[in-house]
Amino acid sequence: MGVFDKLFGGGKKVPKETTETRGEHMPDLKIPIDEKFTIYFKKNGGKFIYCENFTEILTALESIISENDWQTQAFYTLDKRINERFATEKLNFTDKRKDSDIFFTTCEHLIAHNGSILVCSNQIKERKLNELPDNLIVFATTSQLVDSISEALKVIKKKYDKTLPDNITTLKHFEPTQENKNDFLSYGSASKNVYLLLLEDY
Repeated sequence: MGVFDKLFGGGKKVPKETTETRGEHMPDLKIPIDEKFTIYFKKNGGKFIYCENFTEILTALESIISENDWQTQAFYTLDKRINERFATEKLNFTDKRKDSDIFFTTCEHLIAHNGSILVCSNQIKERKLNELPDNLIVFATTSQLVDSISEALKVIKKKYDKTLPDNITTLKHFEPTQENKNDFLSYGSASKNVYLLLLEDY
């Protein structure tokens, strides 16, 4: 399967009932968390590309840049892991918000239960979501998929022990939809153009 086949979806096919006829408050069907994340992430308005190796990640990133005419744009990042992982690529990074309309980051976890992306001070420092650019590129791995926020918090607590990060929050609504347009919890942060580069690492 080529990179373009994986754009804006990818993953395995899911039953039509799962995506179209289940109500928001219905009990979850017993499906794998990667498929569940796919369903809800797309429902939230997110776009992702599943990649089997880092070469495909770079190809996908090039496609995103070309599609949006971002060749001369700087990439705003507060996450040193992005600088390190993509250091050999010809990307211009900046830590100044005023210099960029594109935020490039990692995340802590991908939450299957609602298709959200969990970030914290490791990625966004003390910034609020509405202080980030409207365009986001998130680099994540399949091992970061968890079923729920509570599960993600347990992993974070175990991972960081006595140096717990703060400003833990989730990116959930990526574009205004019929379901989220009146959700006051997403006010000021709903209109985000989110690309998820998802690397297989199991």
